[in-house]
Amino acid sequence: MSAIGRAIWFIESHFSSDISLDEIADTAGLSRYHLSRVFGLTTGHSISGYIRGRRLSGAALALINSSSTILEVALDAGYGSHEAFTRAFHEQFGMTPDSLRKQGHARNLVLLEPIRMDDTRLPKLDAPRFETLPAMLLAGLAETYAYEATQGIPSLWQKFNQHFGHIPGQVGNVAYGVCILAEDESETFRYIAAAEVSAVDDLPEGFTTLKLPQQRYAVFTHRGHISGISATVHQIFGDWLPQSGQEHASVPDTMERYDDRFDPRTGTGVTEIWIPLKA
Repeated sequence: MSAIGRAIWFIESHFSSDISLDEIADTAGLSRYHLSRVFGLTTGHSISGYIRGRRLSGAALALINSSSTILEVALDAGYGSHEAFTRAFHEQFGMTPDSLRKQGHARNLVLLEPIRMDDTRLPKLDAPRFETLPAMLLAGLAETYAYEATQGIPSLWQKFNQHFGHIPGQVGNVAYGVCILAEDESETFRYIAAAEVSAVDDLPEGFTTLKLPQQRYAVFTHRGHISGISATVHQIFGDWLPQSGQEHASVPDTMERYDDRFDPRTGTGVTEIWIPLKA
């Protein structure tokens, strides 16, 4: 079973009680940092969002199928008051627990089912090569995303590609997708679609810059459609890194490199995933 499979098993076995990120990470065999990173990219949910969704989905079914009071259902779901439960329930489903009970069915709710990991479908991960890059100055468009809401990344690339090739001071013909995790453990990340530049003068409106230090990287290859890249990242952080004896340098979290082997029109081809390593 993969690291994320072990994490999901632990959550599914214990989500009705208080569980900590440390407990889940210990079961998965990953650090808190890497568990949050890989879980989000692999499942599309933050850990706290997944636990909350599973608890509230169970509570929704209990409201329909049991005679327990709303407060009893709230307490069973880990909420200390009727008010806190109602607020969380409404944020999750757009209706109150009382309205659902009167309605008598959940056909109009999007309940969160358990995630089932099929490790046999994960891609085979080729051994990486190791490279040291000099300091780089990147410029491009950036947005902050939650793991549950990454659907805007292709649109960000669409906007960036309108500038690619004629960015003032652009160096070479390679595009980079750089992921930087939030420092406050808010389960969000900043993603930058960028190119290397020699200077920051006359950049297009809305562009931001990022200077990366000289850094040693492990370089992995993802083949096929870009939509499957999260499975490759899962293999890197969930399996390769814990067993490699290497230590992740964390800034940037990851860097995707798109050269002429990748077709941005179809989203297919070869993408390199660069993982920074501590010396």
